[in-house]
Amino acid sequence: MSCVPVMDDGDEVCANCGKQGSDTIKLKSCTACRLVKYCGVDCQRAHRKQHQKACKQRVAELKDQELYGQGHERPEGDFCPICTLPIPLLMGDHSLFNACCMKRICKGCAMAAMKRGMDDCLYCRTPTTGDDADCLTMVDVRVAKKDPEAMNFVGQKYFFGKLGLQKDEQRAVELWTEAAELGSINELNSLGNSYYYGNGVKQDEKKAVQFWSKAAMQGHVLARHNLGCYEMKKGDYDRAVRHALISAKMGHRDSVEMIKGMFMRGQVTKEQYTEALKGYQVAVEEMKSHDRDEAAKKLRVRALRLQS
Repeated sequence: MSCVPVMDDGDEVCANCGKQGSDTIKLKSCTACRLVKYCGVDCQRAHRKQHQKACKQRVAELKDQELYGQGHERPEGDFCPICTLPIPLLMGDHSLFNACCMKRICKGCAMAAMKRGMDDCLYCRTPTTGDDADCLTMVDVRVAKKDPEAMNFVGQKYFFGKLGLQKDEQRAVELWTEAAELGSINELNSLGNSYYYGNGVKQDEKKAVQFWSKAAMQGHVLARHNLGCYEMKKGDYDRAVRHALISAKMGHRDSVEMIKGMFMRGQVTKEQYTEALKGYQVAVEEMKSHDRDEAAKKLRVRALRLQS
């Protein structure tokens, strides 16, 4: 019996016994693959061994369609709330994170505000503070209210032992897990990293891939890149380049470099490398602004002065 639904004058039939669906015989699809239908549980059980291979193959295909078909746009948190442009990657290098409102402001907008003499938070107007204790107090209030972004922030500080907090990887994972359950994307990637390297939890690559996949399908660029690196290390270059192409087109330079390296080793085609490079260049142009260019120039000048 074929695993593909048999058609008889346009009506579907049970994949096992061949009974035609009617008002009295209601056929139900295989819930996993949706390829075939059965008239009852007994027929489904009888046909399971014959159908298993095709079912697993179709389930894998559906998962890949979801994995590679979603998450091609960056999430809302990747955009500066002031100028509304996507923040260049890596965002920590091109933006400032305000603990008062959990908003990330691009350095272009921050510099423009400083030129106008504005010292308060550009988003919520809270007076800025350089005191770690004051900063932690503001964040703790949000953590108590189950703000996932605040949980991520404190989790990062626990993970690296910053802001006066003692390094505690397990506490970081606890905070990230709770925040991820509340719908935060960043924590999914952080949890993937923790499980992959065994930081604060028992090492589990399968769980790491699951967390990265959930984040990538919601537009998390670094999670998508991590999946590409994972597949490349496994030697599955086709899957690796599919992931890296997505993250490269979202403005991630390391993904372009990864594809370039694969091209130099003969693991991907010239067309794929060209596609990644062009997509990356388009994404970079979309992130540019006069204020950002000026801020980057001033930072470069300051760095050169410090080196001299």
